[in-house]
Amino acid sequence: MNFWLIKSEGSCYSIDDLKRDKKTAWTGIRNYQSRNFMMKDPTENSKISYGRSMRIGDLLLFYHSSSDLTGVYGIAKVSSKAHPDETALDKKDEHFDPKSTKENPIWYCVDISFVKKFSKPITLPEMKKDKKLSGIMVLKKGSRLSIQPVSENHFKHILSLR
Repeated sequence: MNFWLIKSEGSCYSIDDLKRDKKTAWTGIRNYQSRNFMMKDPTENSKISYGRSMRIGDLLLFYHSSSDLTGVYGIAKVSSKAHPDETALDKKDEHFDPKSTKENPIWYCVDISFVKKFSKPITLPEMKKDKKLSGIMVLKKGSRLSIQPVSENHFKHILSLR
């Protein structure tokens, strides 16, 4: 099992939205490194292999960025294999990409499912003060990836903070 941190602006799609919806396609990712994290596992006969990738059952820290209180608000899990991101094909969608086609999709997504909302978020300032979280990608200056790998130790430690 792998562990991840996924970012969303709380005003765009929050942990409360996921709790309500129960499941959603994690669409709109337009960064190649983040896309690569979602790609199919190379053991599944995929044409594309990018090393560590999301698998069904992987756990996700749901992080609100650009919010009054940035931080981890809950847990979700990967509930599908990677599949083409339909928003890239929709001319009316803000994530439309004219270079992506049904025959040759550029952008992929996974479905995620709600697991748990924390009673209070684990805020970015709290995380920065915690020496046990040293090295976690979200705390690195300039870390803007919307999908980031997280070590099992960091994942478990964050859960212990709630």
